[in-house]
Amino acid sequence: MKKKLLLIFLVAVVLQSSAQPAFVKDSLDAYINEGLKQWNIPGLAIAIIKDGKTVVMKGYGYRDVKTKQPVDENTLFMIASNSKLFTGTALAKLEFDKKLSLDDKITKYFPGYSVYDSATTNLLTIKDMLGHHLGTKTFQGDFTFWNASLSRQQIMEKMKLLKPAGSFRQSYGYCNSCFLTAGEVIPVVSGISWEEYIQQNILSPLNMTNTYPLSAGISQRTNVSKPYTTAFSGTLTELPYDQVDNLAPAGSIVSSVKDVAKWLSMQLDSGKFEGRQVLPWSVIQRTRDANTLISTRKNRLYPSHFTTYGLGVFETDYSGRQIFWHTGGADGFVTNTCFVPEEKLAITILTNNDNQNFFEALRYQVLDAYLNRPFIDRSQEQLKFFTAENDEVLNTVKSLKARVKANKPELPLNAYIGNYSNTLYGAISVEAKGKNLVVQFKGHRDLTASLQYMDNGEWLLSYSNPAFGIFPLKFKIQNDKVVSTDIKVNDFLEYDPYTFVKN
Repeated sequence: MKKKLLLIFLVAVVLQSSAQPAFVKDSLDAYINEGLKQWNIPGLAIAIIKDGKTVVMKGYGYRDVKTKQPVDENTLFMIASNSKLFTGTALAKLEFDKKLSLDDKITKYFPGYSVYDSATTNLLTIKDMLGHHLGTKTFQGDFTFWNASLSRQQIMEKMKLLKPAGSFRQSYGYCNSCFLTAGEVIPVVSGISWEEYIQQNILSPLNMTNTYPLSAGISQRTNVSKPYTTAFSGTLTELPYDQVDNLAPAGSIVSSVKDVAKWLSMQLDSGKFEGRQVLPWSVIQRTRDANTLISTRKNRLYPSHFTTYGLGVFETDYSGRQIFWHTGGADGFVTNTCFVPEEKLAITILTNNDNQNFFEALRYQVLDAYLNRPFIDRSQEQLKFFTAENDEVLNTVKSLKARVKANKPELPLNAYIGNYSNTLYGAISVEAKGKNLVVQFKGHRDLTASLQYMDNGEWLLSYSNPAFGIFPLKFKIQNDKVVSTDIKVNDFLEYDPYTFVKN
């Protein structure tokens, strides 16, 4: 009898092992290690859940390139916008508890709140905010809000200055300040802050003991990855940690793949974790209901035909399956989460270089393996596009730097010195530093930029935080007086430049 039971056990183990695709069993380590080299990524952590079991949970490379401290399953990363589904889930639970309705107007909770258009103000609901329905451009306002010294309330007040480029409820524009606003309804109806609600109702019940709702103090935590980029320089550069707790409901959570795997396991088990019903199934369903139609066009690289957005999660078809996913980008970090309930499959990948797309190529490679798709090297497929675009940026920066040749600007330095302002951002100042100029950004903590004159009225703008980028800048001059200037930041933060008028 014992021999028979042992045989059954061994057969079960073999069947469980054989259920994993050959790519995952035999090639995953080599694929990831090669990808880290090709994409210049210091470290990566991955977890794969299949059929109720964590089949992969592992770290690769380094969390700190100087000390060579390795990444493991407990290494902390900023998961950025992967925080959004936590916010959407919290609000869906509050609706389930009859504390609010997602169709409630925002002005019900914030009577003095307004956006650019008064008609939109009167119609805006919590669900609109969670669906990016405002009509603004993707990332609009983020240069003003991201890493800024503004409070959550001050950000909400400034949203009335965001002039929409599109139409309310008709144009999709990814909006971090909208998610902040929706998240700030939580303390109004629950009596506790967003971070306390997330901790008490999601993180603690899931035993996510190595997850932190806020990014404050991240540098002092043990086993935490440092953030890096290769943007604008081509070489791996360490960045300061983002300070985005003022946008917390949109992207402040810090976690590890071991903890994110618990969150994803709950997603696959209809709100249950380790046999306990952590969240009602109807709450989980509510977060996945399509709230925003983004696209109904076939993807040129992947077998998908539509993309929608729920309450903090994207949804698409992929090889005939329903895929839920999100990515997260903070300076120095890009991450993803993905779950396929029909396949009882979930994936999370956390990385510490923000200038790469291997983290997404790897996700699709794992999906392809489990969905029995023919092998296509997704990393190589995307690397050729990335390399061409990245080389163009690096060549542009190189050519700009080559134009710094001790030429004299059009006007004496003191003509440029002074205070400037932008209606949304607020104040900056331009000061002299030797033969160059320095910009002080009053709305940010310790952010400056140097200005070196090139030629033809253009200056080389280089931010003190490398994540913000390197760009040409030109002052508008009328009657031998400086009138204004346009200032650009990395598209990773915001796409459009800001016009600052000299006071």
